[in-house]
Amino acid sequence: MSRVASLASKVHSWKFWAETPIFCPKQFVKLRVVPVVELRSRNQEVKPEQMLAGFIPPARFARVRFNNYQPNIAFATQAQARARLEAFVRADTSKGLFGFLKKPSISPSLYLDGGFGVGKTHLLAATWHEFTGSKFFLSFAELTFAIGALGMPRAVEAFGQAKLLCIDEFELDDVGNTLVVSRFLGELLPRGTRVVTTSNTLPEQLGEGRFNADDFKREIQGIAAHFEGFRIDGADYRHREGLRPPQPLSSLQLKHAIENTTGNIAVETCTGLLRHLAAMHPIRFNHMLEDLDAVFLEGLAPIEKQDDALRFVHFVDKLYDREIKLSLTGEPLETLFPSSYKNGGYAKKYARCLSRLGELMRESALQR
Repeated sequence: MSRVASLASKVHSWKFWAETPIFCPKQFVKLRVVPVVELRSRNQEVKPEQMLAGFIPPARFARVRFNNYQPNIAFATQAQARARLEAFVRADTSKGLFGFLKKPSISPSLYLDGGFGVGKTHLLAATWHEFTGSKFFLSFAELTFAIGALGMPRAVEAFGQAKLLCIDEFELDDVGNTLVVSRFLGELLPRGTRVVTTSNTLPEQLGEGRFNADDFKREIQGIAAHFEGFRIDGADYRHREGLRPPQPLSSLQLKHAIENTTGNIAVETCTGLLRHLAAMHPIRFNHMLEDLDAVFLEGLAPIEKQDDALRFVHFVDKLYDREIKLSLTGEPLETLFPSSYKNGGYAKKYARCLSRLGELMRESALQR
């Protein structure tokens, strides 16, 4: 190819115009460069030390406290839950001068049950922020991965050094998790570590609809016995004032959004994303999104395989936690998950995912 032809082909590339200075009579102008990455190119290893150091509340919950939680006055349990957690935190600071000499006992732990969008994670993160002493904040999926990566003895030792362990979205998705978590809590709590966890499922109903929970009733009851349950009622705050999720963008609208977004962005097809998520462990999803300000997905379509759907749910959780703006093209959100999924054992996960997707899309639309 001649040099002229080569240059001509480059001129049609957006990278040429994004990276090439333009000379004007009065000034030197350089078009804004928009860093673009492909999510499928990211699959970082996560070392145990790096993993443990990252177990803190994510960006969306970095500023939450008890005093900026706004309970819905129509549901008294929301204000009651805040008061109970404030008392939980105060109890740790009133042990007396010689409290450190007392022999550790089974620590009182709290289990916050309620639907999505009632502020459970806000209250959990506020508890972490206002609790004095060593502490961890992580999702249930991250906990089970950490136990597997470290091994049970090292995991108990690592988390047992903390005074508080906050676990978001406690779920028993399979038999293995049930047995692992039952043993973990049985070994951790006698060390004096206090646990606060949130869930969309009552403790005694964990595992229902996902595996034969009756065969593991003893383990499930043993897990439930470690916690004081507290129910938080209410409606999803993301549906306040009758807000409906925005519709996906057209291809032209997406192109304009990409061109006018500052910061680091990722552009990916939904099909390519699902393939990439299937090839990596969910613990890496969070690190895959590091340093990104916005994600653009092309071709949203119904997800036919349940494994793909659950991985996508976890991916959306990480987008939400990191406050990463999301824009997409394709089918409406309500068609994403088949009705059999939305009415099955993971129904609450899918409902939470759709709620968070709508919130992310609204935030992106407001920014635009």
